[in-house]
Amino acid sequence: MAAKRKKKIRVRQESLGTPSKWRLQHGDFTEAVREADPETGAPVLHRRAIDTLGMMLANGTITQEMHDAGGCFRALFRRALLDGMVRSPLVRLPGKSADALSERTIDARRRVADALDALGGHDSAAGSCAWHVVGLEMSVREWAMRQGWGGRPVSPPQAQGMLVATLAVLAGHFGLVPRRTAA
Repeated sequence: MAAKRKKKIRVRQESLGTPSKWRLQHGDFTEAVREADPETGAPVLHRRAIDTLGMMLANGTITQEMHDAGGCFRALFRRALLDGMVRSPLVRLPGKSADALSERTIDARRRVADALDALGGHDSAAGSCAWHVVGLEMSVREWAMRQGWGGRPVSPPQAQGMLVATLAVLAGHFGLVPRRTAA
């Protein structure tokens, strides 16, 4: 009998020099910039993920104050540990429980709650938009179609308008725009 040859199956591997298909479906990237690694001097390609608020600022959809207010809310959200990422401290302090929150985290949670109150509460359209789009960094389109407001999908143009209004209120809340007084 003649020996049968096994057919080689070629698996197409993704290039490690480009973002994976999974990562690309979650947002665009800028063109790669070739630079040298500061520590080793080896050439590397840097790609930057495109930020929704950064894109809106570049397009003129929002003002610098609105962009800064979104950045402030996002920083507070991360500091408050509300982004759903489980973290474990690298250094354990004796006598401390693993569930104890730091004063910094508690203060950040209070400030996030105050900002959500200024937006009409967590269940309001602006509160939901701030939580999901600004805090959790979900895309506007993804939030509009998946989460929306009150469990109902929202059209993407309406969702973008909701985000602009949310950022305007946050800019006022964080004191980034001067308050007008009645004359």
